[in-house]
Amino acid sequence: MNFEEAVKLTQDQLSLESGTMRDLFNYSRGWTQSDLVGEREWEQLLECAEKLPITLGAFPFGFEFPLHTESPEADFGVSLTGGTLTAKIFSDRAKKDRHDTLSHTIVRFLNSLSNPQSTLRDIVGEKLMLEFDIGSAKNKASDLPGFFLRPNRRPIEGGGAQIDDIEIIAEALVSCVGWKLSEGERQQLEQIHKAQPATTRIDSFGVFPSRSRGVRLAVMGFESQESLASFFSDVHFQGDIAEVLAITSRFEERAAVVRNGVNLDVQDGQLGTAVGITAMVKPRFTNDPRYWIDDPDVWSTFINALRQEEWVINEKLDALARWVSKPKILFGKASNYILMRGIHHMKIVVSEGQTLKAKAYVFMVLSALES
Repeated sequence: MNFEEAVKLTQDQLSLESGTMRDLFNYSRGWTQSDLVGEREWEQLLECAEKLPITLGAFPFGFEFPLHTESPEADFGVSLTGGTLTAKIFSDRAKKDRHDTLSHTIVRFLNSLSNPQSTLRDIVGEKLMLEFDIGSAKNKASDLPGFFLRPNRRPIEGGGAQIDDIEIIAEALVSCVGWKLSEGERQQLEQIHKAQPATTRIDSFGVFPSRSRGVRLAVMGFESQESLASFFSDVHFQGDIAEVLAITSRFEERAAVVRNGVNLDVQDGQLGTAVGITAMVKPRFTNDPRYWIDDPDVWSTFINALRQEEWVINEKLDALARWVSKPKILFGKASNYILMRGIHHMKIVVSEGQTLKAKAYVFMVLSALES
């Protein structure tokens, strides 16, 4: 059974469980350390998850854990693909309730990806990712999550030859949340693309409607300190380049870092001064869709490297290490499921005033067993 067949079977079986994503999150509550998510914070997560169909559990989903603060809070993310049962559920919700902003926005995104003649579909496929601000929102109401697209079908590599592809993705993202891409943002996107080293590719594009206006880019594949420094200079980054290079240098010495990636916020005619650093501890550029599932211990060296930073909370690192586990079986009403969990990636953020943050993005993957 291939990946698409497994997802379809899992959606079909989950649809018979008569629950929501809250039920799946409750499963993980028992083995999520209180250092990562506290009781009050769990209730916030569950309240949001209650509004989401349980069939989202057929796609990879997970949490974002901040490792630099003692506060036991978390955000969470889900994903889905057009043309699936889950996509239909959101479409039905949108038809029934014109005030369901989330469903209407998801439908707009999926409609833009569903046309077989769509250039956008040729670039990114039909997958949409959502990131819900829960802990990071500090109790502020958020109408919509962040939305992300990844150019999987036609990777956007360094060299500056794919500015049209970049504009197509950015236009789709901002228009679906009611914005319009400005000329300043276009120019900044073009400048970033031209500055990309040949080894890099733009891994994802994102927008956060509930945050300040901008387009989030993840540029992956920097092989050296020199290539990072040159890139930041070429895009006229106004943040703390020296601190970014100091961080990447320290972790290259401590851990088996293969390449580095950077997360940048493209604003109207300028870049945000914060930068996220994503250290890849093994090659990420692979055609194997299971590369991030099959090696659960790959991040142990990086976790140990983080322990040497005085601003990281060691208790959270201990709890994070215990998140990773061997597959286990969940017993449902309609089917039994295999649940896998691990770490997808980790990020260090350098912002104004040399503020340092560390975040872990953990995943869960659920797959129904054939009867």
